[in-house]
Amino acid sequence: MQVPVVWLQQFNLFNYILEIIIKLIISYLIGSISGSILFGKLKKVDVRNTGSGNAGGTNAFRTMGAAFGIIVLCIDILKGFVAVKYLPLLKIAPIITLDSINIELLSIVCGIGVVLGHVYPIYHSFKGGKGAGTLVGVLLVLFPMGLLFCLISWFIILVFTGFVGLSTMIASVLLPLFSFFLYSNGINSPFGYFSILITIFIIYTHKKNIQRMINGNENQFRKIMIFSRNKN
Repeated sequence: MQVPVVWLQQFNLFNYILEIIIKLIISYLIGSISGSILFGKLKKVDVRNTGSGNAGGTNAFRTMGAAFGIIVLCIDILKGFVAVKYLPLLKIAPIITLDSINIELLSIVCGIGVVLGHVYPIYHSFKGGKGAGTLVGVLLVLFPMGLLFCLISWFIILVFTGFVGLSTMIASVLLPLFSFFLYSNGINSPFGYFSILITIFIIYTHKKNIQRMINGNENQFRKIMIFSRNKN
C-alpha cells in the first residue's frame, strides 16, 4: 500500500522539528559545562563567590590570575566551536535519518543552545557566565570574518576605556552591522536575525556592568590603557 503524500510530509516535518529540539538540548548541555567552575574545583575555589560573582572568563582572569583565566576562556570558546561545528552534522539514527534540514539554521540553533547553556548552566544552578567567550567559538564557525572585526573593535575600545564589559557590548552591537556588509546572505538571513538577537542578549547579560558604570564603580583594566597617563 502506498503511503499518502500528506503522511510523508507530516513525518518529515516531525523529524525536522525533532532534530532541532534534540540538538538544541544537546548544545545547551554542552554549554552548561562551566570551565571556571570545574577548573575552580581543582583550586578549591568557586569563582562565583569571588570578584563580580560571575562564572565567566573575565572574572576568572581578574580573581584567579592569567593562566586560570586563559584556560577558562579556551574551554568556553571550545564548547561553542564544537557545538556549532560538529553537532549539526551528527546523525542520531534511527530517530533522525533525514539530510534535508537547513544546516545554517541548525547551526544557529546549536549556537543559541550552547550560549544559553553557558549563561544558565543546568549543572550549576543556572548561574553561569555572560556568554561572550562561548559566542566567540560560535562565530568562529559561523562568521569568522565578522568575529575578526568584532575582536579588533573590542580590543581598540578596551585600550581606550579599560572596560571589558563595555568593549564586549559595543563589539556585539557592531556584529549586525558587520553581518549586513560582510555576511554572505546579509542581515536578511537566519544568521542576520541571530546577530541581532544575540546582541540584545549580550547587552542583557551585561546589565550589572551597565549599572556599575553608571554608579562609577565598574572594574577597569588600566594596565592595557596604553594611551592613559595614569595607569594605577
